[in-house]
Amino acid sequence: MQRKQASDFDQKVLDLYDEFAHGRMNRRDYVKHLRTFAVGGLTIEALVSSLSPNYAWAEQVKADDPRIRTETIGYESPKGGGTINGLLARPAEGNKFPAVLVIHENRGLNPYIADVTRRLATDGFLAFAPDALTPLGGYPGNDDDGRAMQAKRDGEEMTQDFIAAAKWLDASKFSTGKLGVVGFCFGGGMVNQLAVRIPDLVDAAVPFYGRQPDPADVPKIKAPLLIHNAGLDQRILAGAPAFEAALKENGKSFEAFVYEGVNHGFHNDTTP
Repeated sequence: MQRKQASDFDQKVLDLYDEFAHGRMNRRDYVKHLRTFAVGGLTIEALVSSLSPNYAWAEQVKADDPRIRTETIGYESPKGGGTINGLLARPAEGNKFPAVLVIHENRGLNPYIADVTRRLATDGFLAFAPDALTPLGGYPGNDDDGRAMQAKRDGEEMTQDFIAAAKWLDASKFSTGKLGVVGFCFGGGMVNQLAVRIPDLVDAAVPFYGRQPDPADVPKIKAPLLIHNAGLDQRILAGAPAFEAALKENGKSFEAFVYEGVNHGFHNDTTP
């Protein structure tokens, strides 16, 4: 299938996909509303397919890339889901590296997040991406089922899973003791939570279009933040002014970027 860009679609179509992808619309209603835009020889099946993830587009670094070493490991999350599995990637040469915890979207450790983890390893980082779906059997192989599974997990338990992951990664024999966290969508919100919940552990935080923490919790943050938001993402942008005002009032180090004309999820290169 030829890859389409966001500009190839009516913005209302992209908004419908966003509603569906974030669990605010079921698949039946999603397809029903999309039918309005299946015109001019475009079938509804083709339209749905063109909006769905194509994991081949995300693969920039193959699993067997000689520049890196990868392995699946399990770590203990006693206050969360028990033993949680994840992908660990590091440069092939060297002994210790700055560490980055990679936090997935609302659908588990899919091929896109796995590739992001490998990309970080090629840039010299020790990168670790836990799969919050581990207690339910792990990422199921497609995002639709992954979203449904993640919605069944308790939010605080998942937070504890990522706190435990941060502690495990920071203590790794391959880590220099410097820890950054990066996340996307659900993961972006989790990055903000970790900056609040474990401020003495997080050295840098990079949330992509993530839900902001309560402004009252901002004084707890110690890490500098690099915030990325989409100009068309009104849902997330609605909380940005209060968050950024609280960061300024409390003298926190941060940079915030809004990319005009792009939608929520723009870093995910498996979709338009």
